[in-house]
Amino acid sequence: MSATPARRILAVVPLLALLVLSACAGSPASHARRITADRPTPSAPLPTPSTSPSAKPAPGSLAWYLSQVPTFPESPVPQPVQLPATGAAPFWHRVPTEQKVAFITIDDGGLARPPEVIDFIWEARIPVTMFLNSPAAQEHTDYFRQIEAVGGIIENHTITHTSLAGRSYAYQKHEICGGADRLEALFGKRPTLFRPPFGNYDTTTLQAAHDCGGKAVLHWSETVHEGKVRYQTPEKVVHPGDVLLMHFRPALMDDLLAALKAIHRAGLTPALLTDYIR
Repeated sequence: MSATPARRILAVVPLLALLVLSACAGSPASHARRITADRPTPSAPLPTPSTSPSAKPAPGSLAWYLSQVPTFPESPVPQPVQLPATGAAPFWHRVPTEQKVAFITIDDGGLARPPEVIDFIWEARIPVTMFLNSPAAQEHTDYFRQIEAVGGIIENHTITHTSLAGRSYAYQKHEICGGADRLEALFGKRPTLFRPPFGNYDTTTLQAAHDCGGKAVLHWSETVHEGKVRYQTPEKVVHPGDVLLMHFRPALMDDLLAALKAIHRAGLTPALLTDYIR
C-alpha cells in the first residue's frame, strides 16, 4: 500500500480542526453580545473569551460569575430621548424612556479596581458607564482604557469629588469643565454626561454642566453595594430607564452580577446611556 493516502489524511485533519474552531468562535452565547462594533485600541491586549470548562466552576472565579449571568432578550433599537435645545442641562434620576432597558453606572475609580472586572465586562458584554474623578483617571488610566476598549463609556464626575450645591458658578464650572478637560486629554473623547458628587446639585450645577458641554446630569434610581440592590421606590423593581449606581470597590464583581440579575428579573436589558442621550 502506498504511503501517499496516509500523508494526505494527516494533512487534512489539522485543516478540519481549524474549520471547526473557526465555526465555534463565530457563535457566542446569546448573553455574550458585542456592545459596540468598533472599539478603541486598548493599552493592553484584550482579554480572550474563555471556553466553557467541563468541570463546575469554583465559586468566586470568573467562570462562576459568567455562569450566573442571565440571558437577556435582544436590546431594542435605541430611541434617543428629547433634550432641551437651550438652557441648563436636564437632571434625571432615570432616563425618560419607556423602552425596556436599564443603565449600569460605576462611579469614582480611586478606591479599588478589581482586575477581573475587565474580563467580566468583556465576556458577559456588560454595557457600563463610568463616571470618573479625574485624579483617579490620571493615576489608573490603563485600567479604565481597558474597560473602555471592551465597551465601557467614560463620563465626568468632577476633579476633586467635592459637593457642588451652594458653591459659586465659577467654582462649579472649574470642577466640571476641568474634569471634562482632563478626561478628554486622557481618553481622546470629551464627556457629554455629568454626575455630581454625592448627587448634590443646584440650578447653578445644571447651568455649569451645560456650559461645559454636558447634555444631561444623571442621578440614580437604585444603588448596588456588596452584591445587594437597594431600591429607591417601594415596588423594589427596576423600571424602564432606571439608572443603577455602584462604585469601583472590592465587591464590584458582586455588584455587577446583582445589577444584571435585577435588570433581568424586571424583564429589561442593560444598555448604554450614550445610546439614549446623544
